[in-house]
Amino acid sequence: MKIKCVLIDDEPLAIKVLLNYFDNFSEFEVIGTFNNPLEGLEFININAVDVVFLDINMPMMTGFELISLLEKKTRIIITTAFREFAAESYDLEVLDYLVKPIPLPRFIKSIQKIEADFNLKNNIKVDNHRIEPHIFIKVDKKMVKINIDEILFIEGMKEYIKVATTDKTYITHKSLTSLTEEMPADRFMRIHKSFTIALNKVKSIEGNRIHINSYTIPIGRNYSKDVKIRILE
Repeated sequence: MKIKCVLIDDEPLAIKVLLNYFDNFSEFEVIGTFNNPLEGLEFININAVDVVFLDINMPMMTGFELISLLEKKTRIIITTAFREFAAESYDLEVLDYLVKPIPLPRFIKSIQKIEADFNLKNNIKVDNHRIEPHIFIKVDKKMVKINIDEILFIEGMKEYIKVATTDKTYITHKSLTSLTEEMPADRFMRIHKSFTIALNKVKSIEGNRIHINSYTIPIGRNYSKDVKIRILE
């Protein structure tokens, strides 16, 4: 059962960005895109729609006005360039609030929230023990899924990072800091200005170096104390 989505935004580029993101999620189906909020409202009121990605500032009608005119309960994800409407949007019980430009990791979190809500609403039981935590990174113009348990370490290389897994390495245009923040804090640790490691993959520590599989990774001077406390104690 696919989750049916509608995108409403008076900016064609904003809709194009979302459509590109949705290409990576086969469980979602975009059944309508609208630059005109009146046309979008009419479509939603006569079709089965699970979630609407909705801009706030639009000509003829604001996103909030559109919400007030919906004839049936539909989940709403606000997409806007303005942070100041967040409180008002949550008063309307919107499911999420995305601030443009919308980064892919933030979009993925919203997608996960929609899936959880959809499964709960439709009494779909999910065996969480069988779902492997994962991330998506962009490699050669496509989004690649990487299971977190397969990651050995992440290496920062100026404007790029290298993600080393048990059987392959990936290069993507991203900062080490931003990807480290996406990792589970109880399983990963920054040990150097250029390295974040998977703690459960550490084989040994020798002086200021950590061994993971065949790799030897330096421990930064400013990180040394915290690293040894976390790993050795």
